[in-house]
Parts: sequence; structure tokens; C-alpha cells
Amino acid sequence: MAAEPDAVPDGPASAPARADEGPAGGGHSSGGKAVVAALGANLGIAATKLVAFAITGSASMLAESVHSMADSGNQVLLLVGRRRALKEETEKHQFGFGAERYFYAFIVAVVFFVVGALFSLYEGVQRVSHPRPVSSPVVDFAVLGVAIVLESLSFRTAIIESNRARGTSGWLSFIRHAKAPELPAVLLEDSAALIGLAFALCGVALAVLTGNGRWDGAGSLGIGVLLGIVAVILAAEMKSLLIGESASAAAERAIVVAIEAGPDIQGVIHLRTLHVGPETLLVAAKIAIRPEDSDARVVAAIDAAERRIRAAVPIARLIFLEPDRYRAARLDAADPAVRAVRRSSSLLAAGRSAVRAVRRGRTR
Repeated sequence: MAAEPDAVPDGPASAPARADEGPAGGGHSSGGKAVVAALGANLGIAATKLVAFAITGSASMLAESVHSMADSGNQVLLLVGRRRALKEETEKHQFGFGAERYFYAFIVAVVFFVVGALFSLYEGVQRVSHPRPVSSPVVDFAVLGVAIVLESLSFRTAIIESNRARGTSGWLSFIRHAKAPELPAVLLEDSAALIGLAFALCGVALAVLTGNGRWDGAGSLGIGVLLGIVAVILAAEMKSLLIGESASAAAERAIVVAIEAGPDIQGVIHLRTLHVGPETLLVAAKIAIRPEDSDARVVAAIDAAERRIRAAVPIARLIFLEPDRYRAARLDAADPAVRAVRRSSSLLAAGRSAVRAVRRGRTR
């Protein structure tokens, strides 16, 4: 007997969930402000760099222009993904459209590689093979300085927004494990942009100091390699999300604790979680009940467990609980979900033991 999920508001964005889940899945979605800030900065930077390229003919400046235009397109794609993810469920897509954000973020990685990295590499090879001097280095330096300032402001906004979402997680862990794609994408883009600007600055400076235009091409090659690396990292993360990631270990622990907090539930036998979107978590669990309990008592216990799960992990919008009897011999110890449940249960048992020890100490 499987319990149906309680009625919840339509639309995947209505749950008050954090993009990266947080310790137990609560919080608020973030990233939109960082995307808009990055879009505004990149549009201004791209226009400035194109003017500088038209004046100077610098390969590094052309590569940076294409980089900024690609970044602008990427931000538009991220905003489109956020918008499309708000569509209500349909008969064909019964779990909603939250995964649209993952799809458009994956397209961002493709754009990064095809438009940014490959073009920069091609232009760099051309300029190394057929070097020519930089005609107006002052213009290049001025534009690069303006671009660094604007990109730094965009990066600062992304850092502020990320700090609100990542909690105590480190930066690498946040990028690897965040369930909302926008902030990791903007962080990687802005980081690559600032490093790319440094490559361009070095390329132009060395070309001017040495009189050898190949350094300008080398700067473009460096930008191309950098964008390729970022594209691969972003694509790998988005691929994982598109395939389907489970909830974080903290969220799974909170779910297990919430289920087992009821007096009529003996424990969690099996657990499966899946992010069908950054702010929509599917929870499927087989729970142990007492054989002597009536159907009405089991249904009431399941309804109460669902309410506790949603209170502990607000993004758990799709919950399916199946009552069963506990049979230790039928458990698959190699099952990752079973291991997650056992880790959570052992932590819960340890916590209960600690509480009992404290209470015994107070009564002495």
C-alpha cells in the first residue's frame, strides 16, 4: 500500500527551498540577481571590447570580445531556463519542468566550448602563425581596465549571492554539489572572465614590449584553453544533474529522522530521493510498521510522517511512503540508499543515546 502525496501548491517554484538544499533542504532560491548582474556587465564589456578590436586589431581583444558575447548569451539562456522551469505540471510532464534549468545550463557549457574556447583557439593559432603588431595598445589597456572593473563588480555580486546559498560549504564543494545551476555557472564564468582578461593583458603587454605579435596570439590561446577547461567542468556538473542526483546527505538524514520520529513507525527500510528540479525533491521510502496496526492507524502514521518530512525538508514536494514489515534478511547491504539509511539511523541512535546519557547525568 503506497500513500499518495499530500496536496501542495502547483508550480515547482512555490516551495520555499534553497537552491543548494542547505543542511536539510530549506531556505530560498537564489542566483537570479547574479545572472542579471553578469548579463549587464557582459553586454557592456562586449561592446567596449569590439570597439577596441576594431581600432587595434588585437587577437586577444577579439577573443575576449567573443568570450563576452558568449557570456551574455549564456546569461540569457540561464534566465530562459529559470523562466521555463516555472511552468505548471502537465499530463505529459507530471513532475513539472524544474529540470529545464539543468538543460539550459548544459547548453551554456556547450556555448562556452564551441563559441568561446574553439574560436579563441582558432584565432590564437592564426595570430601565432601570421603575427602582426598591436596598433593602439593604449586603447587595449584602457578597455581591459574597464572590463576588469565591470567583471569584478559582477563577480562580487555572484560571491554575495553564493555566500547566502552555500552556508558552511567550501567553494569547490558548493560548485560540485549545488542543485541550482545558475550560481555555479556564473561563478565559473566570472572567474574565467577575470583570468582571461589577465591573459589578454599579458598578451598585449608582451606584444608591445617585445614587438612580437605572437604574444598577442598566445594570449588568445590561453583564453581558449581556459574556456575549454571551464566548459568541461560545467558540462560534467550539469550532466550529473540532468541524469538525476539524490538529495544531499544532510537532507537524507533529516528525512530519516523525520520519518522515524513518529511513534507508529519502527524505522526506514529503504529510501530513494531524486531532484526533479533544483527546488523539487522526490522522496520514496519503504517504512516498517507494526503488524498489528490497523489500516486506519497506518494511513494516519504515513500522513503524519509526510507532514514531518515537509517540515524538515521543504523542497520535498513529492513524497511516496510504502508501509511494510522489516525483514533484515531481505536488505541489500550494497544498495547505496540502504547505506544512506543506515548511516542516518546510526547517527539518530547515537544522538538518542547521548540525550539519554545527559538525562541520566541530570537525575543523579
